[in-house]
Parts: sequence; structure tokens; C-alpha cells
Amino acid sequence: MNDLHAARLTLLAGGSDARTEMERAIEISQSPACVHAFTRTMFDEARQKAAASTPDSRLAGLAFSAKDLFDIQGQPTPAGSAVLSHAPAAKADAVAVARLRAAGGVLTGRTNMTEFAFSGVGVNPHHGTPANVSDTVTPRIPGGSSSGAAISVASGAAFIGLGSDTGGSIRIPAALNGIVGFKSTARLVPADGALPLSTTLDTVCAMTRSVRDAITAHEILAARRVTAGAASLAAYSLAVVRNVFFDNVEPAVASAFERALKALRAAGARIEEIELPELAELQSINATGGFSAAEAYAWHRLLLERSGAGYDPRVAQRILRGAGMKAHEYIDLVNARHAWIARVETALSPFDAVLSPTVPITAPSIASVAPGAERDDEFFRVNALLLRNPSIVNMLDGCAISLPCHAAGELPVGLMLWHAALHDDAVLAIALQAERALKK
Repeated sequence: MNDLHAARLTLLAGGSDARTEMERAIEISQSPACVHAFTRTMFDEARQKAAASTPDSRLAGLAFSAKDLFDIQGQPTPAGSAVLSHAPAAKADAVAVARLRAAGGVLTGRTNMTEFAFSGVGVNPHHGTPANVSDTVTPRIPGGSSSGAAISVASGAAFIGLGSDTGGSIRIPAALNGIVGFKSTARLVPADGALPLSTTLDTVCAMTRSVRDAITAHEILAARRVTAGAASLAAYSLAVVRNVFFDNVEPAVASAFERALKALRAAGARIEEIELPELAELQSINATGGFSAAEAYAWHRLLLERSGAGYDPRVAQRILRGAGMKAHEYIDLVNARHAWIARVETALSPFDAVLSPTVPITAPSIASVAPGAERDDEFFRVNALLLRNPSIVNMLDGCAISLPCHAAGELPVGLMLWHAALHDDAVLAIALQAERALKK
């Protein structure tokens, strides 16, 4: 499947045109591969925008999708819920949507998501759950919360899936669907016009089909240029953190990860295995519920009082945990996080990036975690496993990218490259080289 760069070069060479590419994207969007991927489509407008586009813009009139929590002028912003389906229409596009449009991207629709972005599984009881593209026999979870965005990219319906990442909501679905998901340092991309989950941890970012497309998407969203030189992998010092990240890892994930390390070493990478004892502190730091529950409850408390019965019960349960956090506990959490970040940054300072499995499991079946109290235990077990690894990077205020590292015929597995805040360019540069090594 072509990535954005290849498609744009084809347009510039006259081998196709934006209208043809848009019709292809719309056809895929309406195919069985994208059932439940979109909550609202804008195909007629997309056709008009594509016809009026020029191939010399950065996105050349090609399709992108937007997670249902982003404001789109003239539409409500339900964020995957039923209780906000008739909310007042947004007066303007979210900054991220506006920047992708200004770069020549054409929005084809709003994508499905976990209600209010509060789960890494991707199940939605209101709009249905889009099935992972990797298995046409057993419907498997897409990962979340940016579930539909991932399906739009992995199926070929969009070149960029705009989403958000609070504890892994870009990288989890990217890993489970075999595509690329980049979570930038949060402060680099404005979140204006995005319905929040955690104002401390939320990051506006995207999924793509390649690292070079991830760089393009980030440059547009952050309004900055990435400095990613052509240095080989041998120029970088990489670490593998063995504690926590590999707890309860599935054999398929462990095997794919070790093969990836072997390929990277063969390409010249210098990789050192380390322990990061600071990770053991996270449980106690977050013992009172963490940022997401407290900050989500602050936003949702009045809506829950009025319309709580209309929430996904699993989401409401997680939000309501934030009701019990006291002011001093929140302040203690802020201070503890700052001190923890400083210690981890010091520990990682000798390295240019860290390598980990994005998530420790492959995608389980939708049936095993579908809505229903009888499946809640399994749902929360899977959700905790999916969130564990990527959420460490959010707590660090860091940046990370997930690359597919599985072999053909295997369920997708993600390799996560990550570091602390503002190491984005180094992580992306290393990812470019790693992607090439993994494809050999």
C-alpha cells in the first residue's frame, strides 16, 4: 500500500490525480474493512475539495480522517459518545484539523473512538467497534482510543489518521494494526478544539503508513521542521529497558521484538540492555487515581449528573474514580511526577532512544471484551496490559513512535522507540533508519 509520499509523487508526475485518489479512499471507506470506522462522513465535500486541490501542496488533496473528539466547523463534537450527539455545532475547526486542511489535506470524515477516549481497547457500545484489519476470520479489537483513525489508515481509506494520545491512544492501535503511530512531546502541538481527557497528558498526533509520513504529519501539526539527518544506526546509542515493559509479554510479541533487535544490530545499532528501577515508583505515584481520572472527572462531573445513564458504564466507572481525589493529593501527584521525570531523564541521558514492545500482547478478539458486565474483568485486564507500556512515556512527558516489527502472516506487533520530552527529532531520525532495517 502506497504511503503519502509515494502517492504525492505519483500526482506530481501525472500518474494519477487527487479526484481519482479520493474516489479510491471513499470506496475503501464504504467497504467492509471500514465498518464502524467512521461516525460521520463528508464524502461530497471531500470530492469537491480534492477536485480543487493542487499536487504541489504538502498533502496534495489526499485524504485524512479526524478522531471524533476534534471540532469540525458546523458539526457537534460527540467524542464517541451518545450524550453529546446533539451538542451545539463547533464554530471553528480544531487547530490540528485546520493545519492539515491548510497543508492541502482533505478531510473525509470523523472516526470512531472509545467514548471520551478513556480506554486503550477501542470498544464502543454506541457506534459499534471497528475490526482490526489484520484478521479477516476472527474480528479482533482495533485498539484505542483512536480506533477508527487506525482502521482508516490501515485499510487505505486515509493517509493520515488524526488522533490523540493520553496513555497510548495513538501507539496502541498503530501497533495492533501494523501501522506507524507517533506521539510527539505534548507541548509541541496545540490541543485547542479537542475535547480533553487529561489536560496534563493529552497529545494531539497522528497515525500514518510510514515514518516519513509521520514526520510530515508532525511538521504540519506542530508548525515546525524536523531535523532528521541521514546518520546510520551505528551513530546512535540505544537502550532496552527489561523491567516492567516485558511483564506478561506474549510469546508472539517477545519473538517479534527479539527478531527486531537482531535486525537492528545487524544494521549497526549499538544496543545496551538496562534496568530502570524508577518504573517501580509509578504504582505509588498514581495510587490515588492518576491524572486522567481526576481531570476527566473535573470536565465530566456535571454531564455525569445530568446524563450518566447514557455513558458507557466502563468509561463512567473510570471517570468516577477521579471524584475521590483530594486537592492535596492532586498537588502531590503533580510534584511527584516532576521529580520522577527528572530522575528518569538522568537515567536515560546516555542514550539517544529506548526500545520496547509498544504493547505486550497481540489483539484479542472483540467478542472477548465486548460490552457486557460478564466480560468486564477481561476487558479491564486487557485494557491495563495495553496501556501499561505506552502510558509510561506519557507520564514522562516524552515522545515515542510505534513501528510494525512482525513478520508477514503474523498478527501485528509494534516496536516502540521513545525518550523524554523534546527528543522528538532524534526519535524520528532513528525510526527512519530502524524502519529500513526492519524491512530488509
